[in-house]
Amino acid sequence: MPSLIAAVREHHDAARYLAWPGDFELERGDHGEDVHLASGAALEGFAGDGAGGTYFFCGDGGEERPVLYADSEGGAALVAIGLPELLRLLLVVPWWRDCQAFTAEESRELAAEYLEDMSDLVARRDRAAAALGLDLPAEADALVRLREVATGAGKDFILVFTPENEPYDPLITG
Repeated sequence: MPSLIAAVREHHDAARYLAWPGDFELERGDHGEDVHLASGAALEGFAGDGAGGTYFFCGDGGEERPVLYADSEGGAALVAIGLPELLRLLLVVPWWRDCQAFTAEESRELAAEYLEDMSDLVARRDRAAAALGLDLPAEADALVRLREVATGAGKDFILVFTPENEPYDPLITG
């Protein structure tokens, strides 16, 4: 199976949508702080956002590895099991960081704000998903899965600020 990272780089529409509104750019993989996983598992920054947040692959392997997101304010959460799941989340709910209640209603309200400025949002999303060969879940399903991953498997993925040996705060709690 071809690399999704390579596919994002090859497909301009997909990269543009992921950059905005997804706020996900492969060129921003340096977190800027020395961090590690409490478990001692490998940690590889591979993308980031405009506010200094970083997406990390956890453990050994390829794009199927769990993905942890750390913001620049000391918060972190496991957000997906594998890059395909992360990209589906970013395509369907690019405003996931603002969905504190994880409900479809909340997501629709946020989507309406984006649609005011970007009337072609759904068409752009669908072109990006097609270019990457991804089937998209419903918003509600993507949010339920995000919460499940963060509060279930995510308990085993604690990011630590290495110089002070202090864990990041959980971005998503049960």
